[in-house]
Amino acid sequence: MMSPHSTTLRWKSGNAITLLENGVELFPALCEAFDRATTSIHLETYIFRVDEAGKKILQHLKLAALRGIKVRVVLDGFGCAEQDQEIQAQLMAAGALCRIYRPEPKSFGLNGFDTLRLRRLHRKIVIIDGKTAFLGGINFEDDYSENDPTIRHSDPRFDFAVQVTGPVVQDAIHALDILWLRLVHTQREHHHQPDSHPLHKLRYLRHLHLRHPVHRSSHVAPAGNITAALVLRDNLRFRKSIESAYLASIDAAKHDIVIANAYFLPGHKLRKALIAAANRGVRVRLLLQGKIEYQLQYHATRWIYDQFLKQGIEIYEYIPSFLHAKVAVMDDWSTVGSSNLDPFSLLLAREANLMIQDAGFAAQLRQSLELAMSRGSRVIEHSLYSRRGWLTQAGDAIAYFLLRMGVALSGKNEDY
Repeated sequence: MMSPHSTTLRWKSGNAITLLENGVELFPALCEAFDRATTSIHLETYIFRVDEAGKKILQHLKLAALRGIKVRVVLDGFGCAEQDQEIQAQLMAAGALCRIYRPEPKSFGLNGFDTLRLRRLHRKIVIIDGKTAFLGGINFEDDYSENDPTIRHSDPRFDFAVQVTGPVVQDAIHALDILWLRLVHTQREHHHQPDSHPLHKLRYLRHLHLRHPVHRSSHVAPAGNITAALVLRDNLRFRKSIESAYLASIDAAKHDIVIANAYFLPGHKLRKALIAAANRGVRVRLLLQGKIEYQLQYHATRWIYDQFLKQGIEIYEYIPSFLHAKVAVMDDWSTVGSSNLDPFSLLLAREANLMIQDAGFAAQLRQSLELAMSRGSRVIEHSLYSRRGWLTQAGDAIAYFLLRMGVALSGKNEDY
């Protein structure tokens, strides 16, 4: 049965979707797909590191370009700031196209304080031959990159992606094509060329589309029996699409909600919806970061634990490694994507989540999350949490209000 947001999302049936856990499953599948590509590869990512895993991915991309495959890559200028030019140079030398989304300033100055720098390309999507899509939360970096990648004593970073074939791929193609054309137009403006009138810009974008054709397919054939919808978030047309999809699905849940989120600082509406679900008898479980990656985000999240624990919401902190997942299961509905439930993802960044209506897929994802909760997580007990020292409580409160101030400075404070 479709959830209440089925009328607002572009649900498409006939898809085949494979769950991929961590880079150890995603990266070999990607490299194999690059090697099989016959026409095109289009890739967007937030982070692309030239580490052990990144070198392999980069090599397969270059080999595809050298054999005549049309390869287009978009890197986020902040997430890839340290190596974006190196990656771009290697790809272009092989005949691929590579553009940087909002490049970081190479020298300090007044432009370094531009709030637009917070609007990042955080989504991770790959399209092969206009038929197969890979998307989720996994960046192009080794699963162990926070540690020495040659020493595998710790568990890998915990994250998910999906491999998709079927009609919903067409929506991903459209999203990537639109951003690519925008970046081409932006580069033209940076070269101070004429015709800046809005009508001329529209004509020029059409001209670019004709001169530099992207995926032409208007239809992707059915490949399975799963119903899914691609949900985007940007700062123009889809400002609250992902948040709205979460809210509707939380409100519709009758039995079980499991959310795994790397950076979890939901706004008032999401918190209220989760508490309401718990109060009507839904079992609500949150799998959150336990190994501290960023002190501010970690302690800000712990400040809001109290209101959840008092309402019977279960909180688990993942300890074995960094939790990077951005997934959820709500009865037979699930989502895998790039969006955290925090101000950065919900208010500023470009994000992409796949919403999936399939009991079998939901059961598989739930099983993986429950395994992580049972084997590698600590349960946060309210009786112990409430006895934290006053210094710890003060630190959590300060972190929370500092992040609130950051949201206010971005001009998007109404929901936080």
